[in-house]
Amino acid sequence: MTEVTQLLRAIDNGDSKSAAQLLPLVYEELRRLAASKMAHEPAGQTLQATALVHEAWLRLTGGGDVQFSGRAHFFGAAAEAMRRILIDRARSKAAQRHGGGMARQDLDQIEIAAPLPNDELLAVNDALEQLAAQDPQKAELVKLRFFAGLTIEQAADTLGISEPTAKRWWAYARAWLFDKCRPEK
Repeated sequence: MTEVTQLLRAIDNGDSKSAAQLLPLVYEELRRLAASKMAHEPAGQTLQATALVHEAWLRLTGGGDVQFSGRAHFFGAAAEAMRRILIDRARSKAAQRHGGGMARQDLDQIEIAAPLPNDELLAVNDALEQLAAQDPQKAELVKLRFFAGLTIEQAADTLGISEPTAKRWWAYARAWLFDKCRPEK
């Protein structure tokens, strides 16, 4: 029986000193495991392998009566804890309240479309709300093009659609809005 397994059993039996002895024994192996997990993460990751080890250690030893049947079980649980930490961070970064993966735009660099007289702007807004109720994606494209002044390429990239699809949607939305905004005769 390895020293790690002996310490894990002692911890299971309530020996609190064994936990302090376990960390130095498994730290380097946990760090290698964390570095291996981090190697598969996208570039620009702010979490370092050391921080991942520390957070995983806290999850493994800080919550309740967790018992490990041996070295393999412990390292399996450590790998799972690291995986969950990385998944939680990825979900957090992709969350809508954190920008949903959108890139920051410098507002000084965006050219806003030419201003319209108030009555025309209100008519476009009313028609755009009708379009949003019918087809939210095309309405979002109009907002990006008309109000934010993005090009077809930029709007397509922002919406995650191809440029040909964006061009078709733009042509449809322009015709739809023109029909809704033209004065009645």
